[in-house]
Amino acid sequence: MPTRVETTDPDGVDYGWVMQTTFVLTIVVGAPVVALLSLFATLPTWGERVEFAIRVGAVVWICIGVPVFLYARSQSETST
Repeated sequence: MPTRVETTDPDGVDYGWVMQTTFVLTIVVGAPVVALLSLFATLPTWGERVEFAIRVGAVVWICIGVPVFLYARSQSETST
């Protein structure tokens, strides 16, 4: 029987965990942030609403992704 493909033994940072955690936290934190900030913006068309959500979501993604990566790097066994 061949070994299972989905098992990993990451050396250093587990980038899969970083990506999944960033994805979930961006949705959980980003949706309320976009909704709250949209109350103070004039967004008359759907195109402007989509552009606004993407711009705010990108900032939220960076603000969450960098700390998640730094946390994973600090917790990895091979960090120096």
